[in-house]
Amino acid sequence: MTKRTFTQSTWSKEPKFRALCKALTACKTSEEVSNFLRDVGTLSELFAWSERLEVARQLAKGQTYRKVAENTGASTTTITCVASFLNGGEGGYKKALNVKEHHHASSLAGRGRRR
Repeated sequence: MTKRTFTQSTWSKEPKFRALCKALTACKTSEEVSNFLRDVGTLSELFAWSERLEVARQLAKGQTYRKVAENTGASTTTITCVASFLNGGEGGYKKALNVKEHHHASSLAGRGRRR
């Protein structure tokens, strides 16, 4: 049996991923979401997802990469990755954080990087 993997072009269509999305949307309250996520994610995964959302929140508010690293303890690799998705991803961070389009690639690109 061939193991299916997520690819950039197919990840959102994968039946297992669609089932995960359906399960999340079936949750009616924040507590239900919390309980579901705890059941499907390890504490390390939950921490990483929470940290990434906080990194995105601080970047969207205009914090420098260095300041975000100081505030969150996240690595510069994580911060750069989150910034990349905040600027050019599927729009999930922007929707979750209610970020307007003026926080686009040009406003975040390179902020706080060492030269």
